[in-house]
Amino acid sequence: MSKADEAGHESDRQRVMMQIVQELCKRPGLNRTGFDMPTIYIPNPTKPNRCVNQIEEVCKDVEKTINQTIQNTLNTLEKDCEKIGALVDEAIWKDNGAKSSNYRAFFRGGLLYILSITLPLALMLNLVVGVVSDQFLKANLGPNGFETLKLYLAPVRTFWRGVPEEHQIYAGVFLILLTFVMVFLARASSKLSPTLSRKQKRSLLDKQEYVQSVVKAKKKTLYTEYLQQTVSDHDL
Repeated sequence: MSKADEAGHESDRQRVMMQIVQELCKRPGLNRTGFDMPTIYIPNPTKPNRCVNQIEEVCKDVEKTINQTIQNTLNTLEKDCEKIGALVDEAIWKDNGAKSSNYRAFFRGGLLYILSITLPLALMLNLVVGVVSDQFLKANLGPNGFETLKLYLAPVRTFWRGVPEEHQIYAGVFLILLTFVMVFLARASSKLSPTLSRKQKRSLLDKQEYVQSVVKAKKKTLYTEYLQQTVSDHDL
């Protein structure tokens, strides 16, 4: 392909060119309709030029392709820097949302755990208070402690008195099942989402700052150098 001047007569060169084009056009992805096969060779001052040398046009096409590739690469670099910054912001935003969700889940789970403990405890205290006399409780808890205990047990005692005696066993089983349900709900609602540690978050922010302040600035410097070189070559 680079020795068009040694291909013999013009008809020989045409046959060689046609054969090369036919072989290349068999390759997938090649534009068969717009394919151009220039005649190129390395000039030799001791030999006369037997055909037109299009190597200058080929060099210009190669240089144009390289310049376009450089531009595309630098533009892609800037887009990648912006994408990395956006991904870091998105990761931190999701992490902040996960932390807020964890706080709410911790509060809900803690509240349900407290209720699941309070209910059976109140039921057991109610049974104990029903057996022990008020004088014994006042003597050991004091007047204030006795009144506080009565206030704490008032809802349970009211509920228990409203249950018929023949149904109190079923009511007790129901309260026990209700306790297990609340424990299950507490465990389910207190599940925490994974979050970033301070070290991981700091690392992401450092990488984002490096990309924005160093890599992106380097891209601008390279693009300026590229433009200056292109203008200089054009002037030459």
